[in-house]
Amino acid sequence: MIVPSIDIKGGRAVQLRGGKHPVLDVGDPEEVAARYARVGEIAIVDLDAALGKGDNKEIVMRLLKRYSCRVGGGLRTKETVTEYLNAGARAVMLGTMAEPEFLSEFPKQRLIAALDEKAGEVVVEGWTKGTGRKIEERMAALAPYVGGFLVTFCDDEGSLGGIDLERAKSLIASAKGVRITFAGGAGSAKEVGELDRLGSDVQAGTAIAMGRLKLAEALSSCLVSDRPDGLWPTVVCDEGGRALGLVWSDLESLDAAIESGRGVYHSRSRGLWIKGESSGDVQELVRIDADCDRDAIRFTVRQKGCGFCHLGRRSCFDDGSGIEKLERTLLSRKVSAPEGSYTRKLFDDPEMLGAKLREEADELNKAKDASEASAEAADVIYFALTKAVSMGASLASIEAVLDQRSLRVSRRGGAPKSAYIQSSEETAWTGEH
Repeated sequence: MIVPSIDIKGGRAVQLRGGKHPVLDVGDPEEVAARYARVGEIAIVDLDAALGKGDNKEIVMRLLKRYSCRVGGGLRTKETVTEYLNAGARAVMLGTMAEPEFLSEFPKQRLIAALDEKAGEVVVEGWTKGTGRKIEERMAALAPYVGGFLVTFCDDEGSLGGIDLERAKSLIASAKGVRITFAGGAGSAKEVGELDRLGSDVQAGTAIAMGRLKLAEALSSCLVSDRPDGLWPTVVCDEGGRALGLVWSDLESLDAAIESGRGVYHSRSRGLWIKGESSGDVQELVRIDADCDRDAIRFTVRQKGCGFCHLGRRSCFDDGSGIEKLERTLLSRKVSAPEGSYTRKLFDDPEMLGAKLREEADELNKAKDASEASAEAADVIYFALTKAVSMGASLASIEAVLDQRSLRVSRRGGAPKSAYIQSSEETAWTGEH
């Protein structure tokens, strides 16, 4: 697949273009990332850190909170790598420090060894220092310790001249199952598709920034269809992965969706269909993913208004259920709950809400069987979500925090605070055993 790349220098997104051309200023990294992330994971490279001339850590950390990113550039200490992994980096790209002893300190699948080749030699420290070793040699040594390789052909970086497919095939075979991402010279969507079918990815920056490689074309080059009209079935989901409906996409609708950041599809009767244009139930596009066979895609969206279905329901299947439906109910009651209603009291009285949270948590703690635990947990979820909604949080933001925490590589001890630890003497005094 395509992995859009953002190089950051002096707080700006740039492309160095192999040192053969003036630096290309691409814009604000956060604005660029917002568009690039619509096609999946993006690569963030801190060029200042790589060259030992400061860093852009604050920007990188903000991007990690919002998007699925792999991060590279100047990662030369265990503390820095751990910090980025804990912050949510899907993977870190390591060049100078890509050695077995260092790599073995971290989860294998979160590591990408960056192998930069210049004049047939692997180079490090921002392409400034030769190692005297070949890529194949480094792959053999590092394969047991990493989940991927990033191979950059430095002589071709920014040239848009294309990647040598025969050379790529040879390196894919040498990698022995470790997935390779190729960078340096990528210039066409066809190339992205061919490399995807070989089992590798393409990381591109200059070609995208200069308009030579459109994101929709790069994504669609990896897709297949068995339909005479070439359409791709498209499952539309909310941020929690809950299906809203099944629609169709073509290259025109993919391009419109990615460029506008909206839910845009292909209607077999009307052509280009911008969801919500007439109903007002618009969708904000979060990202597009291809399935494992590349014959279907998923749109993850933020659904506004009544819902996705033309019948005014949340989805084309039903009106939702569970915690997601509870959130919508609470949001509506936050605005329109009548005076005197229980939910209104909870929104208006933080002390009452806090007391109920503590009460229900204690009752859940004392549950004796699965049925009781389910009922008490439901109460805790209701009051906890009421508190979150009252503060402007959402179910999606809560789930995002959980996802980020799952990526941490260092863990807290988890011991309860002393105020919540009841001594045996106090327990005896209250008659609880």
